[in-house]
Amino acid sequence: MNNAVNKRAALLIATLSSFLAPFMVSSVNIALPSIGREFAIDAISLSWVATSYLLAAAMFLVPFGRIADIYGRRRIFTYGILIYTVSSLLSATSTSATVLISIRIFQGVGAAMIFGTGVAILTSIFPVEERGKALGTNVAATYLGLSLGPFLGGSLTQYFGWRSIFLANVPLGLIVIAFIFWKLRGNGLRQKGRSSILLAP
Repeated sequence: MNNAVNKRAALLIATLSSFLAPFMVSSVNIALPSIGREFAIDAISLSWVATSYLLAAAMFLVPFGRIADIYGRRRIFTYGILIYTVSSLLSATSTSATVLISIRIFQGVGAAMIFGTGVAILTSIFPVEERGKALGTNVAATYLGLSLGPFLGGSLTQYFGWRSIFLANVPLGLIVIAFIFWKLRGNGLRQKGRSSILLAP
């Protein structure tokens, strides 16, 4: 029973992190007009608010996946969620479009570290007979983030301003970080082609 509870905790960690990044993508797109009006920037500069995040995430996804295989999946995943959460907070306090775009690059790097390791952690923890359900839940969270992003992002922007979209990611990121240190043990270092990620009792 305890092992089942721990596996559910690990699935929660991966699921929440898989929700965050796509939610950010789809919700920020809704907030772009508000960001453009506040910073008085043209359409080309405004497009980089979204593009900088996606470009950084795409560029660093494979490299960080490889780095995680070498130095530990848990370690890279933890650094990724930390970078993502801090970047979300800093994005909400941006004073100019240039600052926001620069921070969004770092947020994209954090997203790449999360996505490059999240699924690998699940496959390391769950046995083959349970892996399909775990991965299916993880993928469902990704599409849920994409689907809810426009609705929740639009509502947050309308009632609380565009900065609230970034602030909304902070408590979720902190929850993931808390579960990582509470339930996951070990760095997932590769040994003879295998990784070892242990769950806390």
